[in-house]
Amino acid sequence: MSTLFKHVLKMESEKNNKRKLLPWLYCTPAVILIGAIVIFPILYTGYISLTNMNLYHWFDFKFIGLKNYERALLKIDSGFLSALFTTIIWTVLNMVIQVGVAYLIALGLNVKGLKLSRFYKTLLMFPWAMPAYVSILLWRVGMFNTEFGLFNKVLAALGIPKVEFLSQNVPAFLSSMVLNLWMALPFMIMMIDGALQSIDQSYYESAKLDGAGPFKRNIYITIPALKPIMAPAVIMTTFTTFKQFDIIYLLTKQKGSLSGATLDTIITYAHENAFVSNNYGLSSAVSIIIFGFIILFSFFTNRGLKEEL
Repeated sequence: MSTLFKHVLKMESEKNNKRKLLPWLYCTPAVILIGAIVIFPILYTGYISLTNMNLYHWFDFKFIGLKNYERALLKIDSGFLSALFTTIIWTVLNMVIQVGVAYLIALGLNVKGLKLSRFYKTLLMFPWAMPAYVSILLWRVGMFNTEFGLFNKVLAALGIPKVEFLSQNVPAFLSSMVLNLWMALPFMIMMIDGALQSIDQSYYESAKLDGAGPFKRNIYITIPALKPIMAPAVIMTTFTTFKQFDIIYLLTKQKGSLSGATLDTIITYAHENAFVSNNYGLSSAVSIIIFGFIILFSFFTNRGLKEEL
């Protein structure tokens, strides 16, 4: 009897072990796929960043340690620090203006008695729905072109000299920012609009009875209610803005149509080192630095969100 009991226990133990292994077996294909698509490229990029791989050392590249990182971070004339400063200014200005303007427009769309509000919201989706390349090309040729762009035609009609929007760094930066806001605002407006509609209107009615005006209602009801809903959208948009590439590159640096501006963000800087200068070691080091910035930003923002919740 005891032998049979032990045999049954053994069989049950084996079944339990198999059950414990099953989830891991099911996850194995996904783990392999993630490793091949995500982890391996990061590790390989980190390895290349420690070498002198370039066009002249494609197969016979050597290990050089942290020299690429030193060149990027410590050499003032390397271009990386200026590109990083430009990227920070780009991200901060775009996010502050984007959130502020989107908030005001969303408030306007939710004013009681506004006619055709759904029609206006549909129109706002067009810039966001259009392919980025098409939008950038339309703005470059149709708006910013020195000879026949709409902006310069308006200036000429007003008797104001033409402006070369894309040939110098400051006008090119501002032009890129205007285009980025035009493309990104619809998403932020729709997010804020949806969040506004989820707020219980009884709060506003109570505030009105207490004598609170529109400003106080926004400060003490609307903004606090929007925070938990808007935080993920703002964080995601900040990531997208920080690693923005297509707008600046296609407006000022596309081969065959260089505008004259030397504006660089860290993404365009990494691209130029990889595919123009063919310095893959330095470009990989810059990519790892960018990856580090994003991980740190993600860690601190997630920590801040958890503390608020």
